[in-house]
Amino acid sequence: MAETKREIERKYEATGDTGLPDLTRVPGVSSVVDDGVMELDAVYHDTPDLRLAADGVTLRRRTGGSDAGWHIKFPVAAGTRDEIRAPLSDTLPDELAELLRSRVRGAEIVPAVRLRSSRDVRRLLDADGTLLAELSVDTVHAERLPGGAEAAWTEIEVELADDADPAILDAIEKRLKKAGILPSEAPSKLARALAETAPPPESPGDGAGPHAAPATKRETPSTPAERPGTAGAAVLAYVREQAEAIVALDPAVRRDLPDAVHQLRVACRRMRSAFKTYRKVLDRQVTDPVGEELKWLAGELGVARDQEVLDARLHARVADLPPALVLGPVEARLRRRDAALTRNARHQALAALDSARYLTLLDTIDALLADPPLRKAARRDARPVLARAVRKDHARLGRRIEHALSLGPGHERDLALHEARKAAKRARYAADAARPALGKPAKRLSKRIKAVQSLLGEHQDSVVARAALREFGIMAHGVGESAFTWGLLYGREEAAADAAERELPELWARASAPKLTAALTR
Repeated sequence: MAETKREIERKYEATGDTGLPDLTRVPGVSSVVDDGVMELDAVYHDTPDLRLAADGVTLRRRTGGSDAGWHIKFPVAAGTRDEIRAPLSDTLPDELAELLRSRVRGAEIVPAVRLRSSRDVRRLLDADGTLLAELSVDTVHAERLPGGAEAAWTEIEVELADDADPAILDAIEKRLKKAGILPSEAPSKLARALAETAPPPESPGDGAGPHAAPATKRETPSTPAERPGTAGAAVLAYVREQAEAIVALDPAVRRDLPDAVHQLRVACRRMRSAFKTYRKVLDRQVTDPVGEELKWLAGELGVARDQEVLDARLHARVADLPPALVLGPVEARLRRRDAALTRNARHQALAALDSARYLTLLDTIDALLADPPLRKAARRDARPVLARAVRKDHARLGRRIEHALSLGPGHERDLALHEARKAAKRARYAADAARPALGKPAKRLSKRIKAVQSLLGEHQDSVVARAALREFGIMAHGVGESAFTWGLLYGREEAAADAAERELPELWARASAPKLTAALTR
């Protein structure tokens, strides 16, 4: 069974002659315990074109030390990574291979670099003997595989202990700097090994293959429509951002991290929305089929996300009630329903991520970005092209809101408001995509539309909650339980929906002020 550890560390340059300062002079450090030297041997694996290294992800099989086994490290922030560990075995465990699928897909995973390290470890303790951090002096020997160049160096690594205050790392760094020990330029041992053992650019080994430098994102414009400042460059940058988010969020969904399903769905929706909004820039004959596949994926993930939202809402509503108004096994029924539906929803989401259809979608997106279907408008200046598209989506939202508000309360209005919510998302995403080109006007418009979207989301959540509460009430009545609490909650949800409908005209008036859209073209 894999386990996860949040790793917060900093690395520093050193030589074999570098001496450590007195670390007990670091505020908070009372003693330093020498744990001796351990020998570590790690083989880092990657695809032949080094896709993992390009994304800052590392996969290794390590022997020696207290944590021998297979390790994957995902970047979280500068100096912070999540390390997922599995027991030592001859082959990569399936549970780790799944976390790499969005990046690796059908490519082979092969040994790329071998690192052998002699690690001299010191534990930094406070006055109570609690571990604050571990400092190690690592003497590293790197070998490019198979049979490539070699490199050697010494570095100092400081890793924060579990539950310790990250401020101790700043204090240690200040002490090290006073001793002339400076931060390393390399983010990891693997990154340094790849850089120092890479063949020269003119080498026959340069390019795809086990001796290649880490793969890089496509940066050089290949057509006039992709040059900086053009509509094509602006839209492609936004689409590329969503593509990278989908790939990066895949393992987070598999790990069941908070909000991961939601964020992955948002990335799918943003890309699909961009295809529709900026159809004058990207040819819809090419993007429409991709958009349909993105819709499929968002739908498969949506069951899990919708269940998360409903569960949280119903539990919060019950918690807000005075105990005297909670009649019958209300919490128990919620828990039983949650467990069954959540389990099924998660199974559906993971089945989608494990499907050949999903991997084909990822490959198709890559192909689209490698050879984008740019139209004539893509060559034009980004500002007028993007502003026109944003205004068009904004007007579309206005029509849907006006139609919904013209209807009387009831099912038809609920459906119309839900359609307006979808239009609000699209208009907001359009403004977000245009922000690099249009600046503050697009940011302000996005903020106003987000308020409308949130209100419409609250309304739709109430509609969904009322349907679930009605089912609970029918079930309770059918087995002879009190349906009072379910009816009470239904009434409160109805009141919440009415309040949202009353607030909508004012919010929309703020989001539809003529000066907002006029500012886009200044």
